[in-house]
Amino acid sequence: MMSSSSAHGRTALDSPIDTDGPRVPLYSPEFAADPHRVYREMRGRYGSLVPVDLAPGVPATLVIGYYTAVRIFNDPDHFPADPRTWQQNIPADCPVLPMMQWRPNALRNAGADHARYRKTNTAGLDKVDQYGLHDTVAALAVPLINSFCTEGSADLVRQYAFPLAFGVLNALLGSPAEIAARAAKGMAAIFEGAEAEQGNQMLIGALLELTQLKRAEPGDDVTTRMVQHPAGLSDTEMVHQLATLYGAGIEPQQNLIINTLLLILTEERFGGSVLGGSLSTRDALDEVLFDDPPMANFCISFPRQPILIDGVWLPAHQPVVISMAGCNNDPEIKTDQYAGNRSHLAWGAGPHVCPASSMAYLIAQEAIDQLLDALPELQLAVPPDELTWRPGPFHRALTALPVTFPESPPLPEIQR
Repeated sequence: MMSSSSAHGRTALDSPIDTDGPRVPLYSPEFAADPHRVYREMRGRYGSLVPVDLAPGVPATLVIGYYTAVRIFNDPDHFPADPRTWQQNIPADCPVLPMMQWRPNALRNAGADHARYRKTNTAGLDKVDQYGLHDTVAALAVPLINSFCTEGSADLVRQYAFPLAFGVLNALLGSPAEIAARAAKGMAAIFEGAEAEQGNQMLIGALLELTQLKRAEPGDDVTTRMVQHPAGLSDTEMVHQLATLYGAGIEPQQNLIINTLLLILTEERFGGSVLGGSLSTRDALDEVLFDDPPMANFCISFPRQPILIDGVWLPAHQPVVISMAGCNNDPEIKTDQYAGNRSHLAWGAGPHVCPASSMAYLIAQEAIDQLLDALPELQLAVPPDELTWRPGPFHRALTALPVTFPESPPLPEIQR
């Protein structure tokens, strides 16, 4: 899995960037097919800091050491999230640029700007009614289940997890379906890295329309609360806060639901236990957040000056990417006890920690429970090794999750 030339161990003060040695390509189908094998190879050859390519010709350092990652997360002065100097030398058609480029949002800023954007985001999210969210998920899940329950088979990515995550986010943001459809299409293109810049423009156009709609017609929703926040964000700033929420609220949410369903359907410990009650859906979610987090490699920072960490010089203005999947499986902290164990890094850590993790848990748990309650005899339609993972440096995402089950009558619709 290493790039073409053979990899050699590094001396204490070598930099993974300053050598002409091999890099691990995170964009390849081989990496997507079996990343855990690659993380083990990385650890054996490089230790906690690994030279990688995020796309052809886009070098970065991947952090796979848990304690190293925690140190970086909690040192925003040396590891700021602002990519503006880095991106000056990146071509506009680079497939990872839309996921990494500077935007006026909390994710890509440091200091006072980060604080201003984050306060606005948390103000929008903190007033979400958790009980109401539970009902929203149920009300969206039932008609989706009814759309395939009489067929005896389904693709849970296309027919369940994606439309459910999409519908829940739209409800939270108060987004009309037509605007939301354009935003989702644009965000999908960005994640895939195919026609990413066109996707970026489509996303921005849709979210500008949503922002202007909520200024004119306020509602009881996240967008309105952010628009009305005393920080007084401009239309452009609002668009980029909403883009962050779309980025976090659809693709990773879908992957969390699907990866957890895959675990439940393939692991004896869960297949009988979740339905039988000894292991909960929440336990399955925690295990997935350790082993196969929906955003496997992200939380990107850009050091302002060369910095020595773990005996390796990291160069200035080059991406340092935290591998949540690699760090969670670091032998130094790895455990077989997942139940109730939430020490994973799937939500990030430090000042950029995900502000919506409790909502993501609730949505995924309710989505999975609704499906398993309705179709308790759900089974994979193909052997697990025939499932395919979508390539890309950031996500851990199945292309499809085909299942079979006894044909079942529709459920009664839930009124909202």
